[in-house]
Amino acid sequence: MTNPQDDQDTQAPHSTPDAPPPGCPAHAARLYGPDFRRRPAETYQRIRHESGQVAPVLLEGDIDAWFVLGYRETRQVLSDVETFGRDPRRWNGWDSVPPDWPLLPWVAYSPMMTFTEGEEHRQRATAAGEALATIDPFVLRGHCERFADQLIDKFAASGKADLVYDYIYSVPTLATAELFGLSDDEAGLEALAGGLTISFLSNEEAIAGQQQVAAYVAELVKAKREAPGPDLTSQFILNTPDLTEEQQTADLMVLMAAALPLTSYWIGNTLRLMLTDERFAMTLSGNRRSIGEAMNEVLWADSPLQNLIGRYATRDTALGAGASAPATSSYSAWPPPTPIRCCGPTPPSARAGTTRMSASAAVTTAARWAVPRRPGSSRRRRSRCCWTAFRT
Repeated sequence: MTNPQDDQDTQAPHSTPDAPPPGCPAHAARLYGPDFRRRPAETYQRIRHESGQVAPVLLEGDIDAWFVLGYRETRQVLSDVETFGRDPRRWNGWDSVPPDWPLLPWVAYSPMMTFTEGEEHRQRATAAGEALATIDPFVLRGHCERFADQLIDKFAASGKADLVYDYIYSVPTLATAELFGLSDDEAGLEALAGGLTISFLSNEEAIAGQQQVAAYVAELVKAKREAPGPDLTSQFILNTPDLTEEQQTADLMVLMAAALPLTSYWIGNTLRLMLTDERFAMTLSGNRRSIGEAMNEVLWADSPLQNLIGRYATRDTALGAGASAPATSSYSAWPPPTPIRCCGPTPPSARAGTTRMSASAAVTTAARWAVPRRPGSSRRRRSRCCWTAFRT
């Protein structure tokens, strides 16, 4: 990696600290807002082109972050559990986060298994996996086919339908109700599905949406503790006798989040691809080859979950090919925060393939992740929260 002092003191010709050239870390792309929501793929491509595998970005509220796009870098983050922990309380950047930050629902610490580490995480993840393993996939498929037929029959007579509301959201909602032993109360199911969906939207309603879901699932856990049934909720409670009701509620919320909004997004993105891409649209007139292929392509190119905060650096480290991490995890191993000065059109990460981060940085899963920085800090500052964009 280039010398930190060189990065700060060297300027590209015809550039000034007040007018950085494209590609400079001072030109952080926003991973939120109308433009990003309309054209996320274009934003990702531009970031990769301008900054390489690790790039400066801005999260909601203009909270600085690093965005990691490289497969190797993401794999390093996911596999090195000693360096990258799951507990968000490790991040020392919380003082820059407002209390109404729309990303809080799935980032702020709660007793979810996704925030646990070490043996506790293994035990709780195993318990969830064992509960899921009790589901008969053939029985589940039969339920889903029945739900799909019922929904299609409802709107087939009119010859038109709101596919998102009448089908894409409804099938996973009904399947989730069947799996988790939820009541047949239509209003309650709509509230659960709506709350889960809103909690992922990163807007002003996200926090209230998750609170609504938490209250619903807490009542479900209490009811299933008193009167178990042949459902996933009861099986999970049976597998986790040492967990509190609060912990069981939190873990079931994680499972429901995967079952409901994310499955709906997958179905919706696949349907859109098949209706708009001529490679797949032809299957609607009889070709049987591409429904599965369309679903697989969506997971690669337009996945249902593309950004998710997940892990936090436990000690000073460096990320990228040829990177070396300091032996100490103390903050003194790093240069103090200083204003970024322009280093030319090609940022250090693209030139050297290495980015340094210090203890308490946050990290996540799959193909893109980012780490919140405090406003005005240099890219080599302490404690960053990492994001990952799922592309598989």
